[in-house]
Amino acid sequence: MTPEHAPQVAALEKACFSAPWDERSIRDELQNPLSLWLAAVSGEQVAGYVGSELVPDEADMMNLAVAPEWRRQGVAQALLTDLLAALRARGIRSLTLEVRASNRPARSLYEKNGFFQAGLRKNYYFQPVEDALILRKEPLG
Repeated sequence: MTPEHAPQVAALEKACFSAPWDERSIRDELQNPLSLWLAAVSGEQVAGYVGSELVPDEADMMNLAVAPEWRRQGVAQALLTDLLAALRARGIRSLTLEVRASNRPARSLYEKNGFFQAGLRKNYYFQPVEDALILRKEPLG
């Protein structure tokens, strides 16, 4: 992902999440040496993106989103596959994320890719209030 993608990513955040990141926050993350953000781009359009933050040996996925018109076309899988490969190349051994308990499509994607439930965060999300499942994949290879 490059800074030029930030406006479209911010718009996608607003379309997909009840507590979206703004454009400035996204641009700041792109400058953070501990962040890794990837974008799926078709022509000039951002079809989807994934953001993660790295700490020694592990990473946390912050957001993965796909534009509604690009869903069910393998974009999320491609982003996740590329993220896992990039993390492995950086020596990262595990990836953790939170997902809404009701988000069946996302949970299915993560489970298909070897993530397991490592915990639960009660009332983690708001608008609406909902629990988050903590999912983890280790090792990444």
